[in-house]
Amino acid sequence: MVDLSVYNRDGQEVDSLKVDEQVFGGSVNYVLLKQAIVMYHANKRVGTAATRGRSMVTGSTAKLFRQKGTGRARVGGIRTGKRVGGGVTFAKVAKDFSRRMPRKQRKLARDSAILAKLLSNDVVLVDQLKFKKPHTKDFVGILGNLKIDRSCLITIGSADTNLYRSARNIPRVDVMPVAELNAGDICNHRKMLFTKEAFLSLLNEDNVSEN
Repeated sequence: MVDLSVYNRDGQEVDSLKVDEQVFGGSVNYVLLKQAIVMYHANKRVGTAATRGRSMVTGSTAKLFRQKGTGRARVGGIRTGKRVGGGVTFAKVAKDFSRRMPRKQRKLARDSAILAKLLSNDVVLVDQLKFKKPHTKDFVGILGNLKIDRSCLITIGSADTNLYRSARNIPRVDVMPVAELNAGDICNHRKMLFTKEAFLSLLNEDNVSEN
């Protein structure tokens, strides 16, 4: 069992939770986790770099002059990659680098990433993060009260415009609804900050899927 303290916005402990590692798979599946991270980075590649090969440039395919008897080096057509204005040798073409994983594997990888954060004490719970209006300075103060000074993924129960706007100008801090959590974004941040509501919904989701 992992003991988690729940803090308020001032950094004071107001509650605690006990989390069974079995809810997140019992142990970290590093092989599956690496596969998910590779997919995460591969899916961010644009793959639109392209250059024109000799078949794409304008020019005749005829040999420029005869092979022998001129005293010059032999040449081919004007579109060869050896001549100015010719095509590029081994030209780049647009490529799709994206990868896919089955839904169940993505969920298991996400759970392994969360479990790894739990075991390394990099998960922080806060009772609530509601803002009446966007205020970056207040949000920076909350992170300071919770002793979060590294990159952090803020996980909330549902989309909150005021919270998004309060956090968007803070370096290395991202906000994400719990339904969109994935192994890549989790491993891309040193800390995770859950609202209590979001963490309980995650536990309920895993319990329902196991049953």
